[in-house]
Amino acid sequence: MKNKILITLTIITMISQTTPAQETKTRIIHDPHSFADPAIASVKHLDLTLNVDFDKKILTGKASWDIDNRLLETIKEVRNTPPFISFDTRGLTITKVTLNVTELVAEWSLDEPVPFLGSRLKVNITPTTTRINIYYTTSAEADAVQWLSPEQTAGKVYPFLFTQSQAILARTWIPCQDSPGIRFTYNADVTVPKHLLALMSAQNPTVKNDQGKYHFIMSKPIPSYLMALAVGDIVFKPIGKRTGVYAEPVTVEKAAYEFFDMENMLLTAEKLYGPYVWDRYDVIVLPPSFPFGGMENPMLTFATPTILAGDRSLTSLVAHELAHSWSGNLVTNATWNDFWMNEGFTVYFERRIMEALYGKDFADMQAVQGREDLVQTIEELGKDSPDTKLKLALENRDPDDGMNDIAYEKGYSLLRLIENTIGREKFDAFLKQYFAEHSFQVITTEEFLVEFNAKIIQGDTSISNKINLNKWIYEPGLPDNSPVIISERFNKVDEKVKLFLSGTSPDSIDVKGFTTDEWIRFLSKLPAGMSESQMKKLDDVFHFTKSGNSEILGIWFERAITAKYTPAYGALEDFLIQVGRRKFLKPLYSEMAKTPDGMQMAKKIYSKARQNYHSVSRNTIDEILKMNEQ
Repeated sequence: MKNKILITLTIITMISQTTPAQETKTRIIHDPHSFADPAIASVKHLDLTLNVDFDKKILTGKASWDIDNRLLETIKEVRNTPPFISFDTRGLTITKVTLNVTELVAEWSLDEPVPFLGSRLKVNITPTTTRINIYYTTSAEADAVQWLSPEQTAGKVYPFLFTQSQAILARTWIPCQDSPGIRFTYNADVTVPKHLLALMSAQNPTVKNDQGKYHFIMSKPIPSYLMALAVGDIVFKPIGKRTGVYAEPVTVEKAAYEFFDMENMLLTAEKLYGPYVWDRYDVIVLPPSFPFGGMENPMLTFATPTILAGDRSLTSLVAHELAHSWSGNLVTNATWNDFWMNEGFTVYFERRIMEALYGKDFADMQAVQGREDLVQTIEELGKDSPDTKLKLALENRDPDDGMNDIAYEKGYSLLRLIENTIGREKFDAFLKQYFAEHSFQVITTEEFLVEFNAKIIQGDTSISNKINLNKWIYEPGLPDNSPVIISERFNKVDEKVKLFLSGTSPDSIDVKGFTTDEWIRFLSKLPAGMSESQMKKLDDVFHFTKSGNSEILGIWFERAITAKYTPAYGALEDFLIQVGRRKFLKPLYSEMAKTPDGMQMAKKIYSKARQNYHSVSRNTIDEILKMNEQ
């Protein structure tokens, strides 16, 4: 009990000392995934110059960092060595380092690399050092950067480049303090081939210029994982006053049609939790190799083309990335151990947006599906696995290990429980104030608990016991008080599945008006032991193998693998070669790898597809095939 009291007092002290939102001075928080030491010095502004070389597949740059220089004389006396500022790098070639605007030659060194963390760059500084200039070149194999040949793009004419910095990959293309707890503003000058357009997580151009030189400004402080760059044959189409879409010319009209409701989403989000502070909200649709559904890079969400279903049925992903403009981008998890603070809040926010726009039954379908995904993830990890806690312990591990349904859906379930317990109106007021008070700041799980207890629980043991925050956050598995959400539409789908399994012909089953969520429910409720004959009957009527909806294809192909439904194998191979989204790749390769014949098929497909995948996806599939081979 004494230790708990001391911890609580420490947390309260930290909160009372938090810098006001309008300031961006970095707090001193230990991040096990960064070599940065804010107690000595932390970055606050970046002036970045980059040259993009598609032939060599490298970025050549100069990163000039303005720094907050702290306690240097004291540290020097204690350590009896020259103090230094630390940067994270991985696979970078550092050619020169200088100090201040006068560019005095600096003393610097690069430590031996540590697995997945890379190498610490140490630069000696004095009490008067205010700026560090780092000249560098990336590796052609930089994990954050994917270089695409023309054949790997939608247009098939020009090459393409995009970055993916989350969680700790920014260090592979920029020497930085790669921690979510360290925020900075930036300006950038990027030179690209004249026929291509460059975009960043910043104020962006809407047309190409004839010089291939682009200037970017991000005036609001962001963490390094939100640094982003895309270069390609890209055009822009406005959707609303503050929203628009970027894509390759052959894709832009389809994307604009799909995202027609973006402006309404933005207005709805503002009504819920306060003003959108990032000026514009645009989306860029990337080539198919992008490993995630979306990435919430400020002012420019990166999105997968797999959400372009042609019927506007997969736009909840846009709502999710938009919600990150508050939960994640505005108020950020202090370390990746607090990842649920970004994602659980965002899933909750996303479903509130979808409910406001499309109705409660729509949002409930997604909540029910999310819960089933969560239960499956817990079964896969093990109900007693520490990885099923909301508060993660990822030290000495790649933080990518924690990016699964636990943070997203267990986090959502906790927030839904809070809403059910204290009432939506009271919880909305708390969240709106939470986003306003912590704008451009980071927060730990423990700080959230202190604030929630002070503002909501207020000593009420009845509410505290009903929610039981500690059990949700610090214990594994899914607590017994997890909200059970009912979807009447899903119940009707389940009845139709029973009809089919009892022998009713698929063409006699009424599926008129089925949404993508209902089709996913239908397919997910089919048993794994389906016969090839049953699969053929479904395919003949509903044409799943030829679907243009990636969500439907993903789950249909899983069923095809388990049923050995060979008529779908050609389409399955095409899908895996063309699509690099890890959400689809992981279950399909995992299913194939369960049998010797399937493993052989998986390896054959992967030998053709691997070059098309981003490193995030390659690492996952490499591990799946390696584990199942043993």
